[in-house]
Amino acid sequence: MDAMEVTRNAAEKDQNRIYIITGAAGHLGSSVIRCLLGSHREVRGLLLPDESPAVEDSCITYYHGDVCDIGSLRKLFADTEGREVILIHTAALISIAEKMPSRLYQVNVNGTKNVLRLCMEYNVKRMVHVSSVHAIPELPQGKIITEVDSFSADAVNGGYAKTKAEAAQAVLDAAGKGLDAVIVFPSGILGPYDTGRNHLIQMVREFMDGRLTACVRGGYDFVDVRDVAEGCLRAAENGRKGEGYILSGHYSEIRDLLSLAGKYCGKKTVRIIPIPLAKAAVPFIRMYAGITHRRPLYTDYSLNTLRSNSRFSNKKAVGQLGYSVRSLEETAEDMVDWIKNHDRQ
Repeated sequence: MDAMEVTRNAAEKDQNRIYIITGAAGHLGSSVIRCLLGSHREVRGLLLPDESPAVEDSCITYYHGDVCDIGSLRKLFADTEGREVILIHTAALISIAEKMPSRLYQVNVNGTKNVLRLCMEYNVKRMVHVSSVHAIPELPQGKIITEVDSFSADAVNGGYAKTKAEAAQAVLDAAGKGLDAVIVFPSGILGPYDTGRNHLIQMVREFMDGRLTACVRGGYDFVDVRDVAEGCLRAAENGRKGEGYILSGHYSEIRDLLSLAGKYCGKKTVRIIPIPLAKAAVPFIRMYAGITHRRPLYTDYSLNTLRSNSRFSNKKAVGQLGYSVRSLEETAEDMVDWIKNHDRQ
């Protein structure tokens, strides 16, 4: 086979493939779409009824709907017969609340089940479900956390984690019934392109604005959204049916992360307050958030997360998917540049 024939076959494959991205206006969903720009493949993005696209291009068609309304999703699959459909399910609600709001369960669990049902009905070639490392049971400090082969809401703490665990098990069950599905488990996502939903980037924004003058002791594993987006696409190509892949990055103390951000925005490092003192302030933070109609920067759940074991191994994703991560310094620099430029608009 000569080079011209290889190129022609690749072009035909591109024309026959459709990517469907749910949560297309979100931080990760829009980043996946950015990765697909220039690929000459048809991309269909799902937006909520009141959302606008974060990325526009001639290869992208957006549809308004809601994963909780299965009827509103069918237009995403119109005229796909005989074509190779790859669906990347990024749509989800992220919550640091201790309790489980009904909408959280409806979107993260029932919404995922609606998407699974349509993937099977329309013979989708591959579904990539974006879960979270929170769906994986925590191990004692010092132990390395790797992928598991089953999930239970009872094995994890917090409403968000429970919904992600139940949804992940639903995906595995669908794979057992024949759906070609894989799961990815990102850690704490950072990076450019956020439009105001990401809790972690809210913290960085408030630090850059001078509203955040102290942080708590603790840290977590943080990963660049662009690396996760690329990991999703690699999972679509190279992942093994019914398996999961942790997409983690680098562990960092919160203070060190803010110091990196400060390096690129000219802000000094904030002081550290003990976790017990921060926990005592949670009721007042919640009250202030209610008065100002702003999301609380932290809760008991998020404070517990910063003290949890976040030694996640991405060895499986590196070996089977070709997954790789950039430096946290590069992520911080690009994130700060994005916030500066976006907030001026």
